[in-house]
Amino acid sequence: MKLEPSQVPIWVWILLGAILLSQSIWLFYDARKRGLYPWFWGVWGLFQFPLPTLIYLLFARKIFKRRT
Repeated sequence: MKLEPSQVPIWVWILLGAILLSQSIWLFYDARKRGLYPWFWGVWGLFQFPLPTLIYLLFARKIFKRRT
Protein backbone atom coordinates (compact mmCIF):
# COMPACT_ATOMS: atom_id res chain seq x y z
CA MET A 1 0.00 0.00 0.00
CA LYS A 2 1.52 3.26 -1.12
CA LEU A 3 0.44 6.42 0.66
CA GLU A 4 0.49 9.59 -1.42
CA PRO A 5 1.47 12.88 0.27
CA SER A 6 -1.99 14.26 -0.47
CA GLN A 7 -3.55 11.42 1.53
CA VAL A 8 -1.65 12.22 4.72
CA PRO A 9 -3.76 14.17 7.25
CA ILE A 10 -2.83 17.81 7.77
CA TRP A 11 -2.12 17.26 11.47
CA VAL A 12 0.69 14.86 10.58
CA TRP A 13 2.36 17.52 8.41
CA ILE A 14 2.00 20.11 11.18
CA LEU A 15 3.45 17.71 13.76
CA LEU A 16 6.36 16.85 11.47
CA GLY A 17 7.07 20.52 10.85
CA ALA A 18 6.98 21.27 14.59
CA ILE A 19 9.36 18.40 15.35
CA LEU A 20 11.84 19.46 12.67
CA LEU A 21 11.69 23.13 13.64
CA SER A 22 12.14 22.46 17.35
CA GLN A 23 15.04 20.09 16.66
CA SER A 24 16.69 22.67 14.43
CA ILE A 25 16.28 25.48 16.96
CA TRP A 26 17.68 23.38 19.79
CA LEU A 27 20.66 22.25 17.71
CA PHE A 28 21.38 25.83 16.62
CA TYR A 29 21.27 27.34 20.11
CA ASP A 30 23.22 24.53 21.75
CA ALA A 31 25.90 24.54 19.05
CA ARG A 32 26.17 28.33 19.24
CA LYS A 33 26.60 28.15 23.01
CA ARG A 34 29.43 25.63 22.56
CA GLY A 35 30.98 27.19 19.41
CA LEU A 36 30.30 24.16 17.18
CA TYR A 37 29.17 25.50 13.76
CA PRO A 38 25.62 26.48 14.74
CA TRP A 39 24.37 27.20 11.19
CA PHE A 40 25.45 23.78 9.97
CA TRP A 41 23.63 21.98 12.78
CA GLY A 42 20.57 24.20 12.58
CA VAL A 43 20.08 23.78 8.84
CA TRP A 44 20.76 20.05 8.96
CA GLY A 45 18.18 19.72 11.73
CA LEU A 46 15.51 21.15 9.41
CA PHE A 47 15.78 18.29 6.92
CA GLN A 48 16.05 15.07 8.90
CA PHE A 49 14.90 13.56 12.16
CA PRO A 50 16.47 12.22 14.45
CA LEU A 51 19.85 11.61 12.78
CA PRO A 52 21.26 15.16 13.21
CA THR A 53 20.47 15.14 16.93
CA LEU A 54 22.01 11.72 17.44
CA ILE A 55 25.19 12.60 15.57
CA TYR A 56 25.43 15.95 17.36
CA LEU A 57 25.14 14.30 20.76
CA LEU A 58 27.56 11.47 19.96
CA PHE A 59 30.29 13.31 18.08
CA ALA A 60 30.01 17.07 18.66
CA ARG A 61 29.03 17.02 22.34
CA LYS A 62 30.75 13.68 23.00
CA ILE A 63 28.24 12.46 25.54
CA PHE A 64 30.13 9.15 25.80
CA LYS A 65 33.58 10.29 26.91
CA ARG A 66 36.36 7.86 27.63
CA ARG A 67 37.29 7.56 31.25
CA THR A 68 41.02 7.42 31.76
